[in-house]
Amino acid sequence: MVEDSVDRVIAQWARARPDIDVSAMGVLGRLSRLTRRFERELQEVFTRHGLHPGEFDLLATLLRADVDGRGLTAGQLADSAMVTSGAITNRLDRLLAKDLITREADPRSRRTIRVALTPRGREVVDAALRDHVANEERLLSAMTAAQRGHLEGLLRALLHDSENRD
Repeated sequence: MVEDSVDRVIAQWARARPDIDVSAMGVLGRLSRLTRRFERELQEVFTRHGLHPGEFDLLATLLRADVDGRGLTAGQLADSAMVTSGAITNRLDRLLAKDLITREADPRSRRTIRVALTPRGREVVDAALRDHVANEERLLSAMTAAQRGHLEGLLRALLHDSENRD
């Protein structure tokens, strides 16, 4: 078995406090360290495309969820992207300034604002998406398809429990 930095931390705890079961640190410590490392590597891809991760998230949401081409409301974006409306507004302002989205009143309801990709926005998000998916594949390349499927199932169960605990 290979040893990683978390194994060394757990071994130190076993010597310092053998009376405490720190086995949960094995899972959460690895998740935390991997998350930080992966976020940095994901950010590099977005930066190459002139985007922040939150901006990519909104552009990708528009690409996958705007099925009729009419755009999405800020509320629909917030629901799909799982962020607050305040965060949505700031991101939309930046994307509008970059000419990646349009923000216009809905012709059926003047109080509703619809957000849609511009042609340039579609080009940027398509290119970023291709590079992002390739990068994710690279980050998981140490695992077989079966291992990835097993890990995905385990993480799904953990996330489901966490999301439904409230």
